[in-house]
Amino acid sequence: MSGTEQEQSDERLINASLAGHDGAFALLVSRYKRKVFGLASRIARDRDELEDLCQEVFIKVYDNLGKFRGEAPFEHWLTKIAVRICHDALRSRRHERFRVTDSRLSELHDHGAEARSHASEARQLLAWAIGQLKPDEQLVITLLELEEKSIRETASLTGWSESNIKVRAFRARQALKLILEVEHGRQL
Repeated sequence: MSGTEQEQSDERLINASLAGHDGAFALLVSRYKRKVFGLASRIARDRDELEDLCQEVFIKVYDNLGKFRGEAPFEHWLTKIAVRICHDALRSRRHERFRVTDSRLSELHDHGAEARSHASEARQLLAWAIGQLKPDEQLVITLLELEEKSIRETASLTGWSESNIKVRAFRARQALKLILEVEHGRQL
């Protein structure tokens, strides 16, 4: 299906949804659930939170479908909503950050190196370290590095300027480097 056919198909499904055909919205959810799940899975701490985030995204999309103006592709509009909800989730758990830090560290140390491969250990450490960043930094790193979005795409999704994205990304990478250096020092 070409991009134009996809957009037309999205448009038809949106119009049908607005006319009260719930099956049309279910098709939109089916078409984009993998994309939303992928983004939210980088933010969520566990399966329950992941399901809650995805559900919240699609509820928000459904509630605001009448506000979709079609100036950009539906996928972009939906992704912006998903990014905002994930960012809100990161900000709402900011006060939990240090409690999570202690439990996450003990989890990493308790299981021991022989229970996991080095690659798995590194992924867990990186996920833990990203979790220590400020919510804005986590979001920028997630979009740029994990979701592989461009600076322009990230700016569009967040509503921040491209120069602001560059500054936030630089600061986030510096903070991440410091967190990992400190953790490495503790392990020695």
